[in-house]
Amino acid sequence: MFGPFTSTWPIFLNFRSKILHSMNICSVANLPADCINLGQGYMNFAPPEWVKKAAEEALDTVAANHYSHPKGRMRLRQAIKKVYDPQLHRDLDVEKEILVTSGANEGQYSVFTAFLEQGDEVIMFEPFFDQYLASVTFNGGVPIYVPLHPPANASGKFSSDEWKIDPEELRAAITPRTKIIIVNTPHNPVGKVFTRAELKIIADLAKEHNLLVMADEVYDTLVFDGKEHVRIATLPGMWDRTVTVGSAGKSFAATGWRVGWLIGPEYIIRPTLAASTRIVFCSNSPLQEAAAAGLEQVQERKFFQTQTAEYAERRNILTNCFDTLGLPYTNPEGSYFILLDISRVKFPDDYPFPGSVLGRGRDFKACWFIALEVGVSSIPVSEFYCLEHANIGEVYARFSFCKDVDTLRHASERLKKLKQYIV
Repeated sequence: MFGPFTSTWPIFLNFRSKILHSMNICSVANLPADCINLGQGYMNFAPPEWVKKAAEEALDTVAANHYSHPKGRMRLRQAIKKVYDPQLHRDLDVEKEILVTSGANEGQYSVFTAFLEQGDEVIMFEPFFDQYLASVTFNGGVPIYVPLHPPANASGKFSSDEWKIDPEELRAAITPRTKIIIVNTPHNPVGKVFTRAELKIIADLAKEHNLLVMADEVYDTLVFDGKEHVRIATLPGMWDRTVTVGSAGKSFAATGWRVGWLIGPEYIIRPTLAASTRIVFCSNSPLQEAAAAGLEQVQERKFFQTQTAEYAERRNILTNCFDTLGLPYTNPEGSYFILLDISRVKFPDDYPFPGSVLGRGRDFKACWFIALEVGVSSIPVSEFYCLEHANIGEVYARFSFCKDVDTLRHASERLKKLKQYIV
């Protein structure tokens, strides 16, 4: 009845159900007006002034108010090349190896459109960024889940590096239908920055089984404590099978601009360009100019170093609060999320939970309870798992610290009230 979509229809229905449930609990409209939103990962502060000024200047020109080339504006492609050439150890071809997209999500979606055949399998590490599921299934792909394993019996602060992949589980997940492995580093929501050794395990399997790797590195400018961010495309033999994903929104606190990019060999970029051209045709012209100005100046302004230090301060506000509570939590090496163990948060058995929470993991109830009784919203982490592995995630709530310092301090004062509900 549904033609070639039939085999992935149950996956799509499950995805639709998950999205509707998560929208209900995560929507600001369903929470008290004064609830502080630390659930969703968007900033409540503006991009840097010099980047905003570049956007204003672009709007005052004629060319930047009209269509751009589907590959992206040349100025932005040149700026991406300037930043990534030394990091990828390559002389990137701006005509063949760089593609500007309408945000990282559209870029990823276009890759799946270009490369997935009906029933092809895509491996994603759990917990996974929820957009992966939609992008894969809408393009006829089948998601295959490999969990990251948190440390057993963790107490207090523990590093996101302690979330580990099991190489044998990863190998066992590969079948003749496997097409792509998604590697998200720094990782949302764990904050893990994959080590060179871990990436080598993934790379060796990708080469052995002739797989593509989507390297989702949108948080590459937010890495803390001197941790090395290794780009898997730089490992031996990996440039030819890797597409690297970047984001101006994450880099410059401009998530609403929807400007991202893909970097990879021509045989990946060319068909992805064909798909992207039919999906959006081109990306926002004036904000491409602004993103280009941002990348052109980051080195002389030492912007990424300054921004990382500011995010580290924000992170510390929440971690100090969680230390006071005495609850275990993952200290992120990258990105702007913290996973708090909420398994000891006690709520009444007869608490009036809404229907959207009932029947979901315990973390859904805990997050709803914290939002209403404490006044700070978070995301239940089982939402980022398949049903089989949801028990791993339902121990945690995700709190984002991409907010201004005053908001985080206010949220921390509220969260200290959680002490009375801890058993």
